[in-house]
Amino acid sequence: MSIFTKIISGEIPSYKIAENERFFAFLDIFPLREGHVLVIPKLEVDKLYELPEQELSEMLVFAQPIARAIERAYGQRVGMSVIGIEVPHAHLHLVPIRSANDINFTQPKLQVSPEGLKAAQEKILAHL
Repeated sequence: MSIFTKIISGEIPSYKIAENERFFAFLDIFPLREGHVLVIPKLEVDKLYELPEQELSEMLVFAQPIARAIERAYGQRVGMSVIGIEVPHAHLHLVPIRSANDINFTQPKLQVSPEGLKAAQEKILAHL
């Protein structure tokens, strides 16, 4: 069972942004930039391209209003990335960016307090 499956089940707490019967979105607690959201399928598969075709396309439709909310909340374009290395559970990163370097996963992650994460969650939810 992946850490993301434990987050979906509520076994591990998260800063939830959105959820439906197939997908779950929450703040990355070690973000590249403030407002960095992870979108995951509830079906636990290792790689995004292992998802059934219908769910693969529905995942982007689920992510679309979240990306728009991040864009409005931060006044920045939202970059999307699939890396697939750190957690063996398919996931899509939505990151507010000003340049391509803002979505460079080799740079150090931010250290954000629980209060900072809660504020980012509320900021995005206010635009969702």
